[in-house]
Amino acid sequence: MLVVAALGGNALLRRGEPLTADVQRSNVITAVKSLADIVRAGHQLVITHGNGPQIGLLALQGSAYKPDELYPLDVLGAESEGMIGYMIEQELENALDQEQPVATLLTQIIVDINDPAFQNPTKFIGPIYTHEKAQMLADAAGWSIAQDGEHWRRVVPSPAPKDIPDLHVLQLLHDQGVIIVCAGGGGIPVVRRENGSLYGVEAVIDKDAASALLAEKLGAHALLLLTDVDAIYQGFGTKDSAPIPSLNVETAQALNLPAGSMKPKVEAACRFAQTGGFTGIGRLDDAMRILTGVAGSRIENTD
Repeated sequence: MLVVAALGGNALLRRGEPLTADVQRSNVITAVKSLADIVRAGHQLVITHGNGPQIGLLALQGSAYKPDELYPLDVLGAESEGMIGYMIEQELENALDQEQPVATLLTQIIVDINDPAFQNPTKFIGPIYTHEKAQMLADAAGWSIAQDGEHWRRVVPSPAPKDIPDLHVLQLLHDQGVIIVCAGGGGIPVVRRENGSLYGVEAVIDKDAASALLAEKLGAHALLLLTDVDAIYQGFGTKDSAPIPSLNVETAQALNLPAGSMKPKVEAACRFAQTGGFTGIGRLDDAMRILTGVAGSRIENTD
């Protein structure tokens, strides 16, 4: 079975933890234990991951150094994809006793320059702040900011992924039995010119949406959206909340879910399930149990 596993931000940085290399390395070591179980069970594996805190930190570092020479978000996305991919690649090789090849590929993802998301930034990146601190930084740097739970963060455009120009390289690696780490942070956002050439744009693509597109393009059997919540909940946050172990696409699409957390995951899950595979959503630690249907929530197209 070909499995695309999308690691949420909790795989590298839990809320409130410092953005240090040691902390991220420690969290990656924990994350790859679950991924290694999938490989040992005989499945083929492709790994994606988020990069919101990391790309935000890179932007802050650049601003502190030379604010008038900032690198654009597509370049910072490539930097974060390489940094995180390196850690996952190395620690997964270690967990598998160097017995299987693992490779990280910086992955370009095509978006539409006319996507309305460019006029309505919604993607959270970087650290959390008080409202006062966030507003001060926004005024100084020209950011857009929005509330994220009890805190405030920078938000940037998040256009929908349309195509994967590096798909042929991913397919070559997959055909050779390589475990691939790719499309990190939703991939590097690029636009195709009329002459076929590509150029990067200022955006951060939603990781789950990009992972669903990748799973579809590769013909995956399963997409795992791994996070810090054990399942999709009916009535989440109420006294009557209850986990939903399985549901079809139509039922999933009708759920009233929080926009900043589970809603984009369920939307991505439904898009992939409609292509014929199934999507599992749940805790990273439960990855293998989600795959076998005894943990998390499974979304399938039953039409």
